[in-house]
Amino acid sequence: MSIPKDLRYTKDHEWVRLEDDLVVVGITHHAQDQLGDVVFVELPEAGGGVRAGDTFGTVESVKAVSDLFAPVSGEVAEVNGELPDSPETVNTDPYGSAWMIKIRVADLGEVEGLMDASGYSEFLEG
Repeated sequence: MSIPKDLRYTKDHEWVRLEDDLVVVGITHHAQDQLGDVVFVELPEAGGGVRAGDTFGTVESVKAVSDLFAPVSGEVAEVNGELPDSPETVNTDPYGSAWMIKIRVADLGEVEGLMDASGYSEFLEG
């Protein structure tokens, strides 16, 4: 299973990539694998606020509906408008074109508090 080393991870299986003052958020390969075929993605509107740990959307698969949790607090700067029309992208490219939202992070320290790749790998094994 792929766990990119340049990302940060949450216990809820979201990944985070820091790009300047924005945090790009998606779900991990492990999460999409557990969900199975993704058939629907619901994301928030750009411009709204999110708080770390709060739900920001949902992913529906043939197996289940799962909440998406904000890994950091801030303002939703951008939403991946392609996902609602192509939810299967979550299965085929979870770390690339299936990014979900970009958050203008309020406190960069929140990013540092997330797991690195080795910590996430250990979390999965535990």
